[in-house]
Amino acid sequence: MTNEAGFAVANGLSHEERLARLARVAVNVGLGLRAGQELVITAPLETVPLVRAITEEAYRAGASLVTTFYSDDAATLARFAYAPDAAFDVAAGWLYAGMAEAYRNGAARLAIAGDDPSLLSGQDAAKVSRANRARSKAYVPALELIANFSINWTIVSAATLPWARTVFPHHPDTMALAKLWDAIFAASRIDGDDPVAAWEAHNAALRARTETLNRHRFAALRFKGPGTDLTVGLADDHEWCGGASTARNGVVCNANIPTEEVFTTPHKARVDGFVTSTKPLSYQGTLIEGITVHFAQGRIVEASARTGGDVLAKVLDTDEGARRLGEVALVPASSAISASGLLFYNTLYDENAASHIALGQAYSKCFRNGGEGMSEEDLAARGANRSLIHIDWMIGSSEVDVDGLTLEGRAVPVMRAGEWID
Repeated sequence: MTNEAGFAVANGLSHEERLARLARVAVNVGLGLRAGQELVITAPLETVPLVRAITEEAYRAGASLVTTFYSDDAATLARFAYAPDAAFDVAAGWLYAGMAEAYRNGAARLAIAGDDPSLLSGQDAAKVSRANRARSKAYVPALELIANFSINWTIVSAATLPWARTVFPHHPDTMALAKLWDAIFAASRIDGDDPVAAWEAHNAALRARTETLNRHRFAALRFKGPGTDLTVGLADDHEWCGGASTARNGVVCNANIPTEEVFTTPHKARVDGFVTSTKPLSYQGTLIEGITVHFAQGRIVEASARTGGDVLAKVLDTDEGARRLGEVALVPASSAISASGLLFYNTLYDENAASHIALGQAYSKCFRNGGEGMSEEDLAARGANRSLIHIDWMIGSSEVDVDGLTLEGRAVPVMRAGEWID
């Protein structure tokens, strides 16, 4: 059964009811929003219905103020079509400084993902790189507070027509949009009797997995599969995280809705070998496919891609840390998102279908005691990477095995054919 807009009625729930449930999960599970907190939202213009639902839910939870900043694909393309060359070295530093100030004053942060995966694929790669670099530099004050989990934050998704057309290219627009919404709702666990309880159970399972990995205290992980033989050394005093966690402001939040991963911090100088991506990377409107890189002593020394290679090259030149790892994450090939059989062309989803690594900035929370009291110098001494970027890309599949390596070099099976070894 569908409603007048073509959206399915699932488990007796209308599209509007499912949207309200997603908003409830975003605010209460994703953010753990506290009464009296301000909330800053960033979202594509096409996602207004979800923004409004989240805003209502946030005020019900006691938010003191909700402020939303919208992005617009047409305006973005207008910049590339008509702006003078010098404009691509400019970013709204005043905006990001204001966001950082809001976070320092206790605001929570929520991002809604739904961008067109290929928005900038036809644009000049040098201009795309310059614009991204300018934005990354301007965003540093806010990004550091987010990456260090100084605040409670989360990312959720909303279906948009350009994204739906990419995921379901052979379906009529209305059907493609409805199918993408169905996939988002399913991955976000909102269709059952009690979505919050479903998240509590899922978080408990992820917590149990992190506890097992933390007991092992592996020195490194080794990934082996087609086009991949990669050893990722782990940072000294690293800690595995996953699911719900406590931000430094004391609020328990789920940074990603959905999430299927457990993750930790690699050592920036102890990554060696070669690796091939198993899913495309959608980065700032450019689709990068078939990534292959070679690491030596933690640094990417060779890199190529089947498509989007020019953008990848620019990304790797962002700064010294852009060629080193800031995260390694394990995800079973049978995860709910992987089991959907869909390629989402969206990192929030595709990273939760496969084990992955991230170029760039490390999370300071992935250290014993949550990195509390550690200075930047302390973190660097333990191997944490610093960069203007943090970009996840997928390296796991049902053909990839993962071993944990002990300090003595003994290999302990962690995953076989993409599945956990219990």
